[in-house]
Amino acid sequence: MKIALAQINPIIGSLAYNRDKIIDRIEAARQAGAQLVVFPEMTLCGYPPEDLLLMPSFIQAMKDELDTIVAATQGIAVVVGTVHPSRGEKRLYNSAAIIEDKRLIGFQDKILLPDYDVFSERRYFEPGARPTIWEIGGKKVGVTICEDIWQHAKAVTYTHYLRDPVEELKDLQPDLVVNLSSSPYYFHKQKLRLYVCHSAAKTLCCPFLYCNQVGSNDSLIFDGYSLYVDGQGNLRSCAKGFEEELHIIDTEKNYPLITLAPDPIEELYRALVLGVRDYFHKQGFKRACFGLSGGIDSAVVAPIAAEALGKENILALGLPSRYSSKESLTDSKKLADNLGITFKALSIEKPFTDFLDILEPQFEGKAPDSTEENLQARIRGMILMAFSNKLGYLLLSTGNKSEMAMGYATLYGDMCGGLAVLSDATKQQVYALANWINRNGEVIPQAIIDKPPSAELRPDQKDSDTLPDYTVVDRVLEQYVEEHLSPEEIAEKNKFSLPLVKELVRKIHLNEYKRKQAPPGLRVTKKAFTAGRHFPIVQHWNL
Repeated sequence: MKIALAQINPIIGSLAYNRDKIIDRIEAARQAGAQLVVFPEMTLCGYPPEDLLLMPSFIQAMKDELDTIVAATQGIAVVVGTVHPSRGEKRLYNSAAIIEDKRLIGFQDKILLPDYDVFSERRYFEPGARPTIWEIGGKKVGVTICEDIWQHAKAVTYTHYLRDPVEELKDLQPDLVVNLSSSPYYFHKQKLRLYVCHSAAKTLCCPFLYCNQVGSNDSLIFDGYSLYVDGQGNLRSCAKGFEEELHIIDTEKNYPLITLAPDPIEELYRALVLGVRDYFHKQGFKRACFGLSGGIDSAVVAPIAAEALGKENILALGLPSRYSSKESLTDSKKLADNLGITFKALSIEKPFTDFLDILEPQFEGKAPDSTEENLQARIRGMILMAFSNKLGYLLLSTGNKSEMAMGYATLYGDMCGGLAVLSDATKQQVYALANWINRNGEVIPQAIIDKPPSAELRPDQKDSDTLPDYTVVDRVLEQYVEEHLSPEEIAEKNKFSLPLVKELVRKIHLNEYKRKQAPPGLRVTKKAFTAGRHFPIVQHWNL
């Protein structure tokens, strides 16, 4: 059977836009001679629509648009992700509409509903009753939706479902199985996803086709990589990553075996570019500004923003104080010139001095501390927001995950912004991104990469004055936040001092209040602070 995997980038809630894109891909698949075209999970409304699903008018509008899609399926079968009403507790199913030659045959409802990490599907949906075989083009086709295949591969660590749709489908002896998915990207996820498809195909002993959404919605980035594995679970074909594609598969052809070995740092870079681009374009924004300090984080944000939005749409602002080194300003200017982006330098010395003069009588007898340091960050934040308001730029926040974990960021200062680009990338990942960006020649001045990290808010300041080496911070951060290991387990596993680990964990919890007020950030690890992690601000565990 000739099958088209329509890996598309929908916009949440833009039903007419999504409908037109679906119909366009149906026509393209028909022209390519496909008998069946498969779309990702909940394509019609975009994933995840969240509480839009609680609005009856939204559900009715989806039904109306689905009727229009059905009318456009002459001579071809279509499996498209949507929702439809349930008579159960939640009143809705997350479903695949099965359509053939202008006729809606029925719905395959999602059986396993994730309610962990970034997913909250049990808030909205009733679980499907059972898998079904659909007769399409003379073949017995099984249809699964995203999570339905993950437990079978033992890839679900947060929950244990009482059912296994893959095993249930096996008894029906399908000729082939398709999976509609909206599986968000995180670092190194592609290998796991391929293993999940491999496990399902081996159990079902038939070809398995996986169609994944691409694009970014708020914090979540969807990387595509729709794929086809044979009945032994061998990878035979794979769509592109991070871009739309109509990927055509002929299950009667003998495709050669292929392997996937992408550079994980390149994948991370492409994910961040896509995340920035879609966040802007889907909201109608075109231009971005940010502070370019001469440090590694803003230096990495600059090329990401330039590629995502075009160099002509980027404004970088150098905002030196009395503690900023001359090299920071010259390095920033050199980076801006290398990228071809606009750079402006504005000293904050006068407003900083004015604030110190105003506050000096009130703080008499008190030594300078983080108060004066944070004043500089907040002055910068005000200036950056002024450029954003007056000139129509969306401000990008440039802090990384390691800093956000430790509270090494200033509320209403460097945390200002409409989007936090690197808030889920650790410091080590930021350095790896910088080196990848420079792989074919110097874009980021080497001096920025080589110099010790510093906020430059007091004389000769270094991050290492108050934090251990970032290799230690990042190891503790990953194992505590992503793997949920205890401080004792982390200390033993890495041969770290237990008091050191406990202090770092304490800082993670103490700074929850800051992260609750941070701008939305792009999720690129298994557990981001901005999406999928829910901890109280006021609590006493591990403090």
